[in-house]
Amino acid sequence: MSTDGNVLLAIARAAIAHEFGHAQPVDDSAPWLLQPGACFVTLTRKQHLRGCIGSLQAERPLLDDVRKNALAAAFHDPRFDPLTEAEFAEIALEISLLSAIEPIRFTSEDDAIGQLQPHIDGVIFEYGHHRGTYLPQVWEKLSEPREFLTSLKYKAGLPPDFWDAEVKLARYAVTSWCESDSHRD
Repeated sequence: MSTDGNVLLAIARAAIAHEFGHAQPVDDSAPWLLQPGACFVTLTRKQHLRGCIGSLQAERPLLDDVRKNALAAAFHDPRFDPLTEAEFAEIALEISLLSAIEPIRFTSEDDAIGQLQPHIDGVIFEYGHHRGTYLPQVWEKLSEPREFLTSLKYKAGLPPDFWDAEVKLARYAVTSWCESDSHRD
């Protein structure tokens, strides 16, 4: 599937604008938008995270996934208050289109850490009902594999030193597009 990041970014921005009563025309007629797709939509304001919500599995048309995740990132990320109309002009959007998920096979925590590919892998951590993921972009802040995995365990609600034979890890790659700096302060 060929994708156009500018189209995806415009769809995400238009979905949020619509919630504020502003119509922004966007061409969403491309056939590839109707193919199943999984994406994350990230909002930043003044280079700080302002919301990030996404899908790990391609279970609905990419067009719907982008719209729903843009709205969720703007208004329903539990880490933040809903986006205000005043903030809307100051946010920059990023769309990360996910590849298929691939399980990571490992024999120990050290083996798992040794298999992580910094700046390439998005990683999903699962143990029982605990689950967390980091997009590959998180490697910019957590560049060491052990530090990355430790932080991901914490995000999943587990102690940083937790490990169990029942831990499951998976990886994915992303293709991402960011709005230009014109939307950033």
